[in-house]
Amino acid sequence: MISYLFVAIGGAIGTAARFWISGTVANRFGETFPFGTLIVNVTGCFVAGAFASFSAPDGRWLVSPSFRQFIMIGICGGYTTFSSFSLQTLNLAQEGEWVRAGLNPVFSLVLCLVAVWLGHFCVSLINKP
Repeated sequence: MISYLFVAIGGAIGTAARFWISGTVANRFGETFPFGTLIVNVTGCFVAGAFASFSAPDGRWLVSPSFRQFIMIGICGGYTTFSSFSLQTLNLAQEGEWVRAGLNPVFSLVLCLVAVWLGHFCVSLINKP
């Protein structure tokens, strides 16, 4: 039962961070393209990749399964915004913004895959004995 509490607390932290960062980016760069969601998803993927590598069996951090769930499922799960991404892409398409509607999933997929790899790669350099 304690694992559920840790995941819920992590989710609240991740959700608040997502709301703040996404809103800050939207205020700064406008809302014609969902840059806030894109930045949240890319940084969330980087953190997920880095933390997964740091806390892997051969990583530098020995963490409990509960703490790993707190970070990976709770914070990262609350922080990343796939449902927002999907809805924003649909809205762009419905508004006839076909180029933006096409670019959003391409940028999100490519940049998030690069970010998760980069997070893993950076930590693998640190983890080397």
